[in-house]
Amino acid sequence: MAPSESPAPLRDAATVVLVRDTASGIEVFLQRRVQQMAFAGGMTVFPGGGVDPRDAEVDLDWTGPDAHWWAEAFATDADTAKALVCAAVRETFEECGVLLATGADGSSPEPETFATQRAQLVDKSLSLADFFRAQQLTLRADLLRPLAHWITPVNEKRRYDTRFFVAALPDGQDADDQTSEAEVARWVGAREALDAWAAGQHFLLPPTWAQLTAIAEYDAVADLLAATHDIKPIQPSITPGAGLAGLSFAGSDRYFAMLGEQKVPDITL
Repeated sequence: MAPSESPAPLRDAATVVLVRDTASGIEVFLQRRVQQMAFAGGMTVFPGGGVDPRDAEVDLDWTGPDAHWWAEAFATDADTAKALVCAAVRETFEECGVLLATGADGSSPEPETFATQRAQLVDKSLSLADFFRAQQLTLRADLLRPLAHWITPVNEKRRYDTRFFVAALPDGQDADDQTSEAEVARWVGAREALDAWAAGQHFLLPPTWAQLTAIAEYDAVADLLAATHDIKPIQPSITPGAGLAGLSFAGSDRYFAMLGEQKVPDITL
């Protein structure tokens, strides 16, 4: 970014770290984005994306902490918090087919029965609220927990004000790879994902690395969900012209030390 240029405007976004227990510890659901993506192409990420203005629609059945609770957790206003939670639920369903909702009878739905609606959410011909109202679904905010808050550095052309959520995979559901945004999607141990990154097998941007590092400290999903996370906005500072290697943030020394001799991609955050 040239000195005379103003930073690109921030767009609110939600990212969801899906987790499940295994005999060897917590696994997370990760996707490697296709190279053609305008933001973080080729990077390994969690499901998520930008807030749709319609995510703030108020006529929606909701169970769990209300918008004011989420607003306090993420240091924002209630309207933005509601939109972020709705975006988290919508993006999780769009990108990996996991539906954080229950039906009118309180039972967990079968996400595959809503394939048409999933495609309509992706092409934006359907809003989350319209989908839930038509199918008599209730959004389960109690299945989500606040995890972190990262802001894209000022030198990036696309900038996001991203809140990270964590959610346990609901019983009877599984995440899939049926999204055009990812070329690879799978469950992997948090520590295994970090080791694979250090070995140069895939690439993690700092926010993804930070969440994996935090999750690797826990032995069980219940412990992770019960923990209170210190959520403060992290916006990496930059060294102009240095790309990713010029970022500085809490934990950046550890990040680059783990990166070692691996070639740093010619990208910014």
